[in-house]
Amino acid sequence: MKMAFKTPKQRRSLAGSILTVTLLLLFGAFSAIPLYYAVVSSLKPMDELFIFPPRIYVSRPTADNYINLFNLISDAWVPMSRYLFNSVFVSVTATVGHVMLASMAAYPLAKYKLKISFLFNIVVIALLFNATILWIPQYIILSNVHLLNTYWVYILPVLPLPLGLFLMKQFISQVPTEIIESAKMDGAGHFRTYFSIVMPQVKPAWLTLTVFAFQMVWNQQPLNMVYDEDIKLINMAMTQITSVGMSRFGESMAVGVILMIPPILVFVFTQKNVIETMTMSGIKG
Repeated sequence: MKMAFKTPKQRRSLAGSILTVTLLLLFGAFSAIPLYYAVVSSLKPMDELFIFPPRIYVSRPTADNYINLFNLISDAWVPMSRYLFNSVFVSVTATVGHVMLASMAAYPLAKYKLKISFLFNIVVIALLFNATILWIPQYIILSNVHLLNTYWVYILPVLPLPLGLFLMKQFISQVPTEIIESAKMDGAGHFRTYFSIVMPQVKPAWLTLTVFAFQMVWNQQPLNMVYDEDIKLINMAMTQITSVGMSRFGESMAVGVILMIPPILVFVFTQKNVIETMTMSGIKG
């Protein structure tokens, strides 16, 4: 007699499903509190910003903080379009460069038996280091090669980040070796195999890496490495404008909301692949 086995989804009771959904909604709402509070604070008039205890709602919403911010920006001697161009150029260049470099380095480590495979252990150890402790070494290196006060200050430190190499190596290891061998038998070289076979197979991984890298580059502020206003990023410019004290607290909250928009949009367009990456075993390995 053939027995029918129920899947975990079929065995789950209605009460269990309701509890699961409720917990997920609670965790989601808790995670959204900072974003909600930033948006609400950016719409508060000055007298509501300093009420104690702080309110999580706004009684008289106003757009004055955004209007004042753009008035301050229009008075700057460097056009805001220049700051925006710098941020977009640096973010796109550094993100694409990091994804390409990480995936190209991960491909031979994952699919070829190299005598230098111990280098991957160094990459894993490098994940333990916080970016803050690397500022002084980065400053010394960039100073010695005369790259301070250039776009390279933003781009070069991002290219060799170990997280990208670790993530890509774990996913490329799961690509069936038989597919790569078949491509070789058909006459495909290493680069053809990499671009046509490997990269499409690990699309969720490099899209996830794109989100992480873009968010980090967009929000970076390299201290004491950039002096000319015309090569500063938009977040640096807005921070300078609103750093005069509590009198511009509302404008500061407006800056925070504006700077959150591009990373959120990048995540929205890639969220399906990001979730797929997080649920696969490759990120655990």
